Amino acid sequence: MERIEEKLKILADAAKYDVSCSSSGSKRKNTGGIGDASASGICHTYTEDGRCVSLLKILLTNHCIYDCAFCVSRRSNDVKRAAFTVEEVVDLTMNFYRRNYIEGLFLSSGIFKNADYTMERLLRIVKKLRTEERYNGYIHLKTIPGASEELIREAGLYADRMSINLELPTEAGLKMVAPEKDHESVRKPLAFVNNQIRELRSESKIIKHKPLFVPAGQSTQMVIGATPETDLEIMHIAKTFYRDYNLKRVYYSAYVPVTNENPLLPQIGSAPPLVRENRLYQTDWLLRFYGFELEEILHPGHSQLDLDMDPKLSWALRNPHYFPVDVNTADYRAILRIPGIGRSSALKIVQARKFGRLHGYQLRKMGIAWNRARHFLVCADSPLILGAPSMMSVKAAILQKPEAPKKADVSQLSLF
Repeated sequence: MERIEEKLKILADAAKYDVSCSSSGSKRKNTGGIGDASASGICHTYTEDGRCVSLLKILLTNHCIYDCAFCVSRRSNDVKRAAFTVEEVVDLTMNFYRRNYIEGLFLSSGIFKNADYTMERLLRIVKKLRTEERYNGYIHLKTIPGASEELIREAGLYADRMSINLELPTEAGLKMVAPEKDHESVRKPLAFVNNQIRELRSESKIIKHKPLFVPAGQSTQMVIGATPETDLEIMHIAKTFYRDYNLKRVYYSAYVPVTNENPLLPQIGSAPPLVRENRLYQTDWLLRFYGFELEEILHPGHSQLDLDMDPKLSWALRNPHYFPVDVNTADYRAILRIPGIGRSSALKIVQARKFGRLHGYQLRKMGIAWNRARHFLVCADSPLILGAPSMMSVKAAILQKPEAPKKADVSQLSLF
């Protein structure tokens, strides 16, 4: 037991750098076994209804034949190494689940010996969980680059979601710090799984009970800030992968320095670009759910996202001719582009104005960010302003820091 605990500590810590483990979207039902992946997204975070969910997130091993400079598990790094057996991972998953510690499994691995050798062991784990333990909970399995299509196809019958990390956004950046790897070994399995999903979907019209194959889809992850790609290059790659492989998510992971040995990488002590990571996620959301085109947010003349404001506000300040938008007459798409108004608030506005003209106090009750949105909209009680305010003054008004609250008088103790 002490050895298992030591392995768990080493391999759970090594897995923390992989962030692509949220929001399952699986439809796998409980058919008499243990667990149910259909009820919620499985991740170590909070769901939309406020529930905190968790999963066992581990590597099968942190041994690796590759020497990627940005990876803590690289071959040349002097760290403790460990490897689970197939039976140990299965037992850990079932014991943790029965004790209500987890709601699913996120399983990845370093590569020891070769891709097929590693992938075959990952397959044995998920197959044993499904067929012998009758486990119906969520399983997210990482595909090993270079593994054979036969192993990937069979693994897809047991996993809810599969993913394979792109690592660095561009091939040039990857060759700088991981010359043994290439993007083709990532694109090929992504394309294969996507084609398998499409084929099964087309066969569902003639086959009543088709097998589940990666029901929660695929995802990938890119490390941000390790190599000098621009935000435009990163988002162009993400857009291409969404289009070509029908990905559910692209994850952006701020590079955490793990070495001082490579002069091409940020050195230990450098702050991870967390704000940049957040801005990339916001841009990703605008492209997928808000009707924006990449060229509107980023282009050769504006290839980096503003760190001091979100990309939607940045776009609005660069396009003053689009505003102000009359919320009582504009369509849903135009309202959605107003900074401070999200999808649910835009829908509320469109529905509520059927019963009368909307005023400012009503918009505030709908949950919009009024201090931001008021500069870009007009409603029934908006004051008449001669001339349009400059976008510089609007930016200053939005970004100015609020006055610090005054300290309470503490001369007398308060009992409540």
